[in-house]
Amino acid sequence: MVRTIVQLVPVARRQFLAQGTLALWTAAALALATARALAAQPAAPAPGAAADDGPERTVGEWLERMHDASRRRSYVGTFVVSSRNGSLTSARIWHACDGHRQVERIETLSGERRSTFRRDDEVLTFLPETKTVRSERRESVGAFPELQKPDESGTIPHFYSARRIGSDRVAGFDADIVQVQPRDALRFGYRIWSEKKSGLVVKLQTLDDAGRVLEQAAFSELRLDAPVRMDRLAQMMAVPAGWHVEKQEAVKTTAAAEGWALRSPVAGFQSVSCYKRPSEGVLQWIFSDGLASVSLFIEDYDHERHVQEGLYASGATHTLTRRLQNWWITVVGEVPPQTLRAFALGLERRP
Repeated sequence: MVRTIVQLVPVARRQFLAQGTLALWTAAALALATARALAAQPAAPAPGAAADDGPERTVGEWLERMHDASRRRSYVGTFVVSSRNGSLTSARIWHACDGHRQVERIETLSGERRSTFRRDDEVLTFLPETKTVRSERRESVGAFPELQKPDESGTIPHFYSARRIGSDRVAGFDADIVQVQPRDALRFGYRIWSEKKSGLVVKLQTLDDAGRVLEQAAFSELRLDAPVRMDRLAQMMAVPAGWHVEKQEAVKTTAAAEGWALRSPVAGFQSVSCYKRPSEGVLQWIFSDGLASVSLFIEDYDHERHVQEGLYASGATHTLTRRLQNWWITVVGEVPPQTLRAFALGLERRP
């Protein structure tokens, strides 16, 4: 779910549309993180499986447990994401935390060689082929399943329900299978494998309205509570001599201050942040319903680059582009197409 219920490693957070600087920004922001996939659905749980060990929890309780596990447990593992078109991507992740601070290292095992380090909101991406380091700050990069902040507003139960539907084993760990069901057509459903003892998400599927798997990401190997030292990972963030550093500055702002607004809210989605990158001329306005997120990218219209409006899909991630007067709008999210249309058509310029 892109920054979504989980943000699978940011790492490849998905290459969706190559449109100049926007493509670079979005590819980094949508990197290894959402699993593109159409993986086979798991076998149906045996009769009575949902009633075995473990108490029933509300959707908020399940998600808060998973969120806490991602922030309080150190681990090392390999995870795999698969896509509808048959592509397969894997990465190795080292995650260290102490309940307050987090340090993470992600190494791609397929495709372009790259290493991504995160220390809280500081993110460095090392590209050895060009000896380049991209430096930026993000509120979240979405390493393997890391849920968003707990539902402080209490809105999630209004738009999702959750129930435990069985048990399974993933990467050698016993896990509860939790079905998260949307209450309307503006969001996808999820099937989540949560490690029984810790609550850590070890496998995630995004489901369409018919229950078909759109995306999947899962650990193929995992060591929980591995002796990952935060100081060692931090030392590895030092830039090697002779490497070039590219700083991608993002300035926090508000949509209103930049002259933008929505005519009417999209049910369940709240504005969570807004950034502009002066050097790229792009504004990003981010919305979330607590699980799914939607980003609106706004830039000046360029007739040479912005050729065709349209709707594109890659797994559960949909992208919609349209021209609005003198601006080009790109809306991206792991949500159904109608949700993107609601945002795109509701966006308006205000003096």
